Amino acid sequence: MRAGFDNDRYITMQADRIRRRIGEFGGKLYLEFGGKLFDDYHASRVLPGFAPDSKARMLTELADDAEVLVAINAQDIETNKRRSDIGIRYADDVLRLMDMFRGMGLLANKVVITRFSGQPHAEAYQHRLEAMGVECYRHYPIDGYPANTSLIVSDEGFGKNDFAPTTRPLVVVTAPGPGSGKLATCLSQLYHENKRGVEAGYAKFETFPVWNLPLTHPVNIAYEAATADLDDRNIIDPFQLEAYGEVCMNYNRDVETFPVVHALLERIQGTSPYQSPTDMGVNMVGNCIVNDKVCQEAASHEIVRRHFWTAVELERTGQGAEALAKIDLLMGKAGLTEDFSPARAAALEKEKATGAPAAAMVLPDGSIVTGKTSDLLGAASSLLLNALKRVAGIDRKTYIVSNEALEPICRLKTDHLHSINPRLHSDETLIALSISSAVNPEAARAIAAMEELRGCDAYFTVIISPTDEKLYRSLGINVCCEPKYERHTFYHR
Repeated sequence: MRAGFDNDRYITMQADRIRRRIGEFGGKLYLEFGGKLFDDYHASRVLPGFAPDSKARMLTELADDAEVLVAINAQDIETNKRRSDIGIRYADDVLRLMDMFRGMGLLANKVVITRFSGQPHAEAYQHRLEAMGVECYRHYPIDGYPANTSLIVSDEGFGKNDFAPTTRPLVVVTAPGPGSGKLATCLSQLYHENKRGVEAGYAKFETFPVWNLPLTHPVNIAYEAATADLDDRNIIDPFQLEAYGEVCMNYNRDVETFPVVHALLERIQGTSPYQSPTDMGVNMVGNCIVNDKVCQEAASHEIVRRHFWTAVELERTGQGAEALAKIDLLMGKAGLTEDFSPARAAALEKEKATGAPAAAMVLPDGSIVTGKTSDLLGAASSLLLNALKRVAGIDRKTYIVSNEALEPICRLKTDHLHSINPRLHSDETLIALSISSAVNPEAARAIAAMEELRGCDAYFTVIISPTDEKLYRSLGINVCCEPKYERHTFYHR
């Protein structure tokens, strides 16, 4: 895949920018870290060359000076809220994040439970963490937050929250997802630091929207499509325009809350260091794009993917109609249609020719390979094998997994595991391929070529199973499905 982003430059520039901001506040900075730290696959899709863990690797440059506070909303613990991308509970993701930070050499042993009001599951969660040696602190709801600044910045507001003592110049405040209370955690800590006579500042790190790209740039439109369910909108920062005469991008929630944040900082510190929400940011992503055309094309693909993903979610759950309508407007704004990827037309044509669900994938060289449904393999399995043969330089008519290897697995599924569908899922097919590689050199070549499929786009004419979707995701293949099921039943596993 062509690179459009210089990842090494980004890591260096971003770490330097944060160091400068720490210095601007006398040596202590609370940095609200938005977005995903370890698995930012959205960023890696729209900015080819951006590694999913780039932001985490950047923090390793600051490891000796940094520590981490992880915030989690008590209500999210109570409702077992899950991350939509990797499927785990917020409560479990807190532990995962801390393990990953510690593995990077960062100090991470403090958790702030925000908006705590006696939720029993949140109390049990705190006891569990404390038994594991994790320090836990409670923050409480404040009447009139965030507008009632006189109450918020008082002993009855932030003053009632537990203070989490920190020792490093940089305190990264992160969370499993949005709505966790990162901003309030930062401001509460600033209040307590100020009461103790410690000079400290606040800054915000958000990757998107990219402040120094145009409003209509596909990378920024792709972010708006990604957050359609949150009703985020990219807008020009009016405060930046008024204060400096500069046109910079931001999003509506930061712009709407800036007057309140500005007022809170004034009350806590006596004066606010910022004239705009763009001022608060430290993001250097826009400075590390080295091929804008590549990034525009990648972001355009992402906008269309978001259309299909949301359409599938609507078909699965009946929810997301408003988000889909918004994404369709954004597609029109970017001049895109559902047929932007040539894989869609190829898959639909294959389905028409075979009369069964089919699939297609765009390979790194731009060529397209297809897969069909057979007696032994589903379209996802067939496509995967055909793609591996193509990138490994194996003739398409060559069988790299024999029927003799596949049929016993199919019989096991139906005769003993009582599956209705005898066809192999893609994970089962890869196991058969792996076994075949012990005696078949070409099967071994196909397995060795698997990494070449990372970043490719696959399109399916029906909604594929969660098993196939998970396997494709683990291989780094982007999946889109026509929003329909193969079988017209009420319940789909």
